[in-house]
Amino acid sequence: CTVIFTRLATKDLHKPISVLFCNLAVSDLFTSFSGFWISMLFITNPDITIFGSKDMLAPYSLYTTSILSTIYNLVSIGVERYLAVAKSMRTRFRVARNHSIAVVFINWVLAFFLGCLPLMGWNCLRKAESVSVLYSPFCVNYLIFIAIPNVVVAFIIPLFTYLRIIIILRRRKLRMKACGQATGTYKSAEIQVARTSIFIWLLALVSYAPFFAGVIFDATNHQCHIDLYPGVYIFRNCTAVLITINCLGNPLIYTLKLKTLGAKLKALKCLSVSRVRACAI
Repeated sequence: CTVIFTRLATKDLHKPISVLFCNLAVSDLFTSFSGFWISMLFITNPDITIFGSKDMLAPYSLYTTSILSTIYNLVSIGVERYLAVAKSMRTRFRVARNHSIAVVFINWVLAFFLGCLPLMGWNCLRKAESVSVLYSPFCVNYLIFIAIPNVVVAFIIPLFTYLRIIIILRRRKLRMKACGQATGTYKSAEIQVARTSIFIWLLALVSYAPFFAGVIFDATNHQCHIDLYPGVYIFRNCTAVLITINCLGNPLIYTLKLKTLGAKLKALKCLSVSRVRACAI
């Protein structure tokens, strides 16, 4: 919420990348909200989160939609950064704000469509033979359909974009060094991009790899719910905690780490304090 408020309150931060940052914060907020909804259902009626119920379709669908939107936004940020660096020497192409808004719209439409497929009928309320053990009443084939392609997208595309950015910066640094020009700016940019990409990979690996492992286990498991209780469901809850940690880590890596955003947040705070003092006077 702090990221969203700061992005919307500062006009000079309304850039294409800022639109993606703000939308990433919205996706993380939806993920946290849907996770809190599932947690309340687990506290009030834990049986429906273990054996499945029609009441779990809506919160699980919202949870899936928000996770997919977060993944697509992370990929969009990586692609936008690559285009900004790779096309910076060309004036014929610029990533405009309208492009970012269109990407945000497409991301949400795709996330809502894939996430709400169980609400449209792709569920196992009446098919007990293919029901998921961890996320009942979702079907196992639906989880595989959602997990495998998006895991590939979430890991392969950011790997390509950030490696390409580092390679481009290094080539330009070598060219400037050969011409006898200063290369301190490119060196610092290369180090910053390398650190950010490492943090992205570690956070994504820690957050989504256990969930993907749980889906693979769910697809190969042939035991019933009672035989797996409580160890497997503790693992499922831990994967949800890790995904929530990812929602907390994204603002730290992408937004709150930026000096500009921190300065604007501090300026907004000082402005609010000065207004209170003016009203008191």
